[in-house]
Amino acid sequence: MSRCRIAVLSTAVAISSMVTFEAGAQTVSPDSALAAALAVIPGTPLALADAVSRAADGATEIGTARAALAAATASRRFEDGGFDPEVFASFDKRKEDEATASPFAGADVLESDTRTTEVGVRAHLLTGADVKASIVTQRSETNSRFASLNPSYDSAGQIEITQPLLAGLGPAARGARRASRQAENAAQAQYEAAEQVVQAHVESLYWNLYAAERNLAVERLVRDRAIAFLDLVERRARVGIVGPDQVANARAFLAEEEQRVIDREEELDATSDRLSVLLGSRPPAAARWRCATEPPSAVTLAPQDSVVVWAMRRNHDLRAVEARVAAARELARGGSRNALPRLDLVGSLGGNGLAGTPRSVVFGADTLRVRVNGTGFGDAWSQVLQRDFPTWSAGIRFSMPIGTRSGRAERDRLRAEVDRAGFELEALRRGVEADVRARHRELAHADRRRQLARDGVAASLEQLRIGELEYRAGRSTAFEIVRLGTDLADANRRYSDALVQAARAAAELRRLTSGAFPER
Repeated sequence: MSRCRIAVLSTAVAISSMVTFEAGAQTVSPDSALAAALAVIPGTPLALADAVSRAADGATEIGTARAALAAATASRRFEDGGFDPEVFASFDKRKEDEATASPFAGADVLESDTRTTEVGVRAHLLTGADVKASIVTQRSETNSRFASLNPSYDSAGQIEITQPLLAGLGPAARGARRASRQAENAAQAQYEAAEQVVQAHVESLYWNLYAAERNLAVERLVRDRAIAFLDLVERRARVGIVGPDQVANARAFLAEEEQRVIDREEELDATSDRLSVLLGSRPPAAARWRCATEPPSAVTLAPQDSVVVWAMRRNHDLRAVEARVAAARELARGGSRNALPRLDLVGSLGGNGLAGTPRSVVFGADTLRVRVNGTGFGDAWSQVLQRDFPTWSAGIRFSMPIGTRSGRAERDRLRAEVDRAGFELEALRRGVEADVRARHRELAHADRRRQLARDGVAASLEQLRIGELEYRAGRSTAFEIVRLGTDLADANRRYSDALVQAARAAAELRRLTSGAFPER
């Protein structure tokens, strides 16, 4: 039997001794007293490991963090998609009738039928450059008698590039992409932190439930003893041994204990309800959960500075904020670049092609006929791809807003966001360190705290035993016995709190170190 259960059972011995005022009173054994008090508390047994597993599936905090991670992943994919190549195509048809006044138009009403097709691919590169490769083909038909090709196919193909040299270069182009990756890392760390938080919260509520059960059991034992004590005092009052004031004291004590029993029952039910909310399910066969796991009697405790180092390296909340700081820095780099004037290097390389169906053109006394290398659409494309008629261009474009207030303001805003995120990170680091050291001290003092609480229960028991002897001898009153009984119940509640405080501190350290504690 664990030391904590032995100590709780010793409380039952003390409480049961409160009614041994008359000769022949039957003594209740510690095991049977506490076991009977706990057995009558209804509830569904729940092991700690089962509670943690249920919470992992049913906690809304984990579901919210999982959805945030999915959103961050989608945002990262969206930013990555901005650098994916894009295939495009277009087709236009245009028909016009135009009145003419020139003898060289070739018709009184010039009719034209034009079909334009463009296909190509374009992409935005990580350097900030925009690249476009396309071929445009135009098929034209006309009723002009001076058209030497009818239909004619004009094709032009080129590769165009626009490379920023100042604003838009490098970090400005890929800053949002890198920031989205850091945001995804932050969401992943936050999701893992949510799992740790839920586990620590479950353990804390579980041990609160453990303490509430034992407090209710002890309170019911005290209440039952108060009933027996009132019966004893009333019998003594009837024979004139004690006065009505002591009967009133015993009745007041019983009324107070009845209220305390109700308070402890409500406390137990409220703790069970909070645990049910976290688990996402209520107990199937009863109104409340019951603990089926004992708190650990001892925890291996590494040096305090080592636990702090574990927390600084592995804490999921810190990792999330660090990723958000990195994301802010990526955006700030891009903002600094975009605060500069716009200077772009532009260039193109391509070729032209011409094909069509030749026809004779009569101009006065002359008959003219042109020669072309091809008559169809494919022939014009072939000339473009082979660069039979090459083209190229190169140049510089410059632009600068007067005052550049917009770009500089955005740069300053993003830099301020980096500073703000950095201060948040430093504040969190300090808070995590303070929490780790506080929980470590709680565990370091856990054994001493339990021993003192155990000594308090033993001292209260001895006080009650002496008070009983004095009451028998007529040197004490019912009021003193009532006070001593209340002190004994309070001492036991302090012991219950000492039992679970260490377990809660250990759970919190596991959360703060992201599972590294208590490993060395």
